[in-house]
Amino acid sequence: MIYLDNAATSFPKPPEVYRSVYSTMTKICANPGRSGHKMSLAAGRVVYAAREMCCRYFHCGDPLSFVFCSNCTDALNLGIKGILKPRSHVVSTFLEHNSVLRVLKKLEAERYITLTLVYPQENGVVSAASIAKAVKSSTRLVVLTHCSNLTGAIQPVYEVGAMLKKRGIPFLIDAAQSAGILTLDLVKLEADLIAFPGHKGLYGPQGTGGLYIRPGLMLKTLKEGGTGTASDSFFQPMETPERYESGTLNTPGLAGLYAGLRFVMDHQSEILPHERELSTRLITGLKNMKDVSVYSPEDPNFRSGVVAFNLQGRDSGEVADALNDRGIAVRAGLHCAPLAHKYLGTLQQGAIRASFGFFNTAEDVDALLFALCAVQKEP
Repeated sequence: MIYLDNAATSFPKPPEVYRSVYSTMTKICANPGRSGHKMSLAAGRVVYAAREMCCRYFHCGDPLSFVFCSNCTDALNLGIKGILKPRSHVVSTFLEHNSVLRVLKKLEAERYITLTLVYPQENGVVSAASIAKAVKSSTRLVVLTHCSNLTGAIQPVYEVGAMLKKRGIPFLIDAAQSAGILTLDLVKLEADLIAFPGHKGLYGPQGTGGLYIRPGLMLKTLKEGGTGTASDSFFQPMETPERYESGTLNTPGLAGLYAGLRFVMDHQSEILPHERELSTRLITGLKNMKDVSVYSPEDPNFRSGVVAFNLQGRDSGEVADALNDRGIAVRAGLHCAPLAHKYLGTLQQGAIRASFGFFNTAEDVDALLFALCAVQKEP
């Protein structure tokens, strides 16, 4: 199988990720932070090492600023619901994933918040100026994806962050499609919250992810329970990250996330250029075909390794099924981003998405193009 669905979950993982998960499962899979015996202490060190590696990747000075979650959706829910108060105004965009849109729309329907969604420009990018124009005196939060999961279009999070800091408005970045691929430097990036998955660009296992919380920022909790600290109190501890990590953490998964982060750090200068080279090769090939619509930015500087396209007159799901029969895995449909499809005019047809990872090759791209030509010729 030629796997071109890395925007959903990266595959394969680096060998050291598999080894790290297996070693933790078989040697030190005790409960971290709950007991004083050797295995529990070793498990605690695994968790803390993963926090330290997050610090290195995001250029953050405090490992305790990283709260581990089960995935990016979990982290986004904590960030959004944890910071908002009744009658808050929130600004977001048409490009967001349902992990953001459904949370905000539910809160809007409950009259807990008011919501403004900013429309992108013709290039699929939301400008910092348009977000600034949408901000009100009651704005409590701006939520913005760093990179569209549908088109790969990169959003101006650095400019938006700088503008919002001057206005004192909290900023949450959805890094589902950028963590591990694009630069997320907290020395330069004015972000209060960053939600990220472990299983995509960071090459960790599924069931891992996290939320960066700016030091000094206190969120409401979404869950309460055992934390291994302040066990004599009926209330959640105030300290981060324990305040937000009730229950047993996914220690084997976090061991794998540590290994994935280390792999990304070792290959950081190679990952984005490689993915852009492959996506450029695909876009060039698609534009040489007849009756093909490409929705991703043509300029590689404005996109990641994601390419969205359609064969005109063909249902995206049918094309994906035909590619699957030929041993090529892509994703088709609405990609959990209905407003982005409305913007592109593909709400009925959906779109085919090929998303590249570090282990894909130029031969994979050529195989996809060859298969698409064959599918086009079929009745």
